[in-house]
Amino acid sequence: MPLFINPNQIFTQRVHLLEHKLRGKEERIIQLETENALLHLKLAECYGKLGRNNEEGAYISSLYQDQLNHNKNTNLFLNGLFKEVQVLKQNLRDLSSIYASFSKELEQQSKNFLNKVIAASCKIQDCSVDVNKLQAQVLDLERSLQEENNKYKDERQKRKILHNTLVEFRGNIRVHCRVRPFLSIDVGNNDTDLLSRSVTASEKVVHAVNDDTILVKCSRSGYPTVNKMFEFERVYSPDDSQQTVFEEVRPLLTSLLDGYNVCIMAYGQTGSGKTHTMIGPHSENGFSTKELPEEGVIPKATRELFSLISKKSPGSHSVEVSVVEVYNNEIFDLLAKDGDGSMLIMKRDVITTSTGNSDVPSLTHESVENAAEIMHVFNHGLQLRAKHPTLVHADSSRSHLVVTITVTTQCASAEGLAFSLQSVHQESLSHRSRRQPPKLRVTDEQTMIRSWSPSPRPSLTELPVLHKPVKTKLQLVDLAGSECVGMSGVTGVALRETSFINRSLSALSDVLGALAEQRPHIPYRNSKLTHLLQDSIGGDAKLLVMLCVSPTQRYMTESLQSLGFGTRARQVQRGQPRKKLTKSK
Repeated sequence: MPLFINPNQIFTQRVHLLEHKLRGKEERIIQLETENALLHLKLAECYGKLGRNNEEGAYISSLYQDQLNHNKNTNLFLNGLFKEVQVLKQNLRDLSSIYASFSKELEQQSKNFLNKVIAASCKIQDCSVDVNKLQAQVLDLERSLQEENNKYKDERQKRKILHNTLVEFRGNIRVHCRVRPFLSIDVGNNDTDLLSRSVTASEKVVHAVNDDTILVKCSRSGYPTVNKMFEFERVYSPDDSQQTVFEEVRPLLTSLLDGYNVCIMAYGQTGSGKTHTMIGPHSENGFSTKELPEEGVIPKATRELFSLISKKSPGSHSVEVSVVEVYNNEIFDLLAKDGDGSMLIMKRDVITTSTGNSDVPSLTHESVENAAEIMHVFNHGLQLRAKHPTLVHADSSRSHLVVTITVTTQCASAEGLAFSLQSVHQESLSHRSRRQPPKLRVTDEQTMIRSWSPSPRPSLTELPVLHKPVKTKLQLVDLAGSECVGMSGVTGVALRETSFINRSLSALSDVLGALAEQRPHIPYRNSKLTHLLQDSIGGDAKLLVMLCVSPTQRYMTESLQSLGFGTRARQVQRGQPRKKLTKSK
């Protein structure tokens, strides 16, 4: 902004300077005139002495001549000073006239500016009134918006609670979906500038609309764009962290200690983020034994599990872990050891027990005391997992990984006792038509036992929940990714692996379809994977399927296949999950 210089101030300073010089010259003139008068006095005195002393005449004459010369020089000097004074006076008159004209101009400009300021002030006052009205309207709108947001959150929370309650009653499989961020693998192989290239809006076709809805923009050349909506129990956007994902998983661990079997399964194409979601970033030696912000569901779940166990009675729970992989439709025990204690991959088989449950005989179970031991055991098993690089993913998993954590409760809980009493009471009501129902006196346990009259119905002491341990299982499954052979570019052994992976995932989809349609025969044995997970898919476990999808156009076909799988999984209706109140075989 230019600096404004006041000309009035400049002219005033210039006039003061000239006046100061003029006063100096006038003082000098007065001084010289005083000296001239003194010299005239001396000259008169000399003339008087000349009449008295002729001898001094010559001297006086010389002095007079000198004085005349001095007076001549003084007059010349005075004339010069006078001329300078005249010039200064003329300059002063010129400056005064200029100052007067500038003063008038400044006065006129000041009046104009004052008029503009007055007009602007009037406009500002008018605008202030309008602004105050607008601010009041904005405050009202913000207040209304906040009220509507609160109502929306309350209604959405009620809807979520009702939906979860409905899921509990219907026993449906819970399905969550996670959209991963844009990565370099989302662009074509011909793109040589992967690091500097940014994703465009046309390439992102999968969007997390809100926390339970996915939008897919399906577009083909020559056809209009079709938007497909998918709803799941929970949807995670690319900005959601690992901790946000785990917060939705955390309540299942409480259910595990409450007596329910739990299974968490990650499903999706190769490179969609399944292993990152389940395990998190890890090195060749596995994931870290220290707690990290970006670690996945498995390490976070183990820490949360032992945190919950630490709040129970000491020694009331014991934990075992097993790690297997399904590779080329064969089950391998990743924790098996030879006679020297060295790690040795052993092939196992899955069978169906007399109770209809699936079991893997001779499977290695490692007893653990804390989360660090589980991670240590899991690291050893993870190193043996089959992997092979492809054009889509440089560290592609070629097998389905299943980590099973078995929790054994050594003593019955108060909830188990209440459940047992309720079962006995319901059984006694079924005999109401034949005999008088037994009477219970709510005292201590021995008094309740003595209050029962002899009958063929089970007594409290006969209930196994009070004396036998209860076993519940937490299964954490990282499925191998589905692949398009043309896109992954695999050949030879890797091509054979891809064939087995796709067939096992297809068998898993067939099982879900059969369960959703409630067919009389469920093809669990079409694949070792579905046979191994029979109890989690069609059993009484609480199953959470974590769908992982890519956001870009390049993998839209695979993303739609994964979302379709999740939709079929949601349609499966099972009985309400049951607590494990007896010792499992």
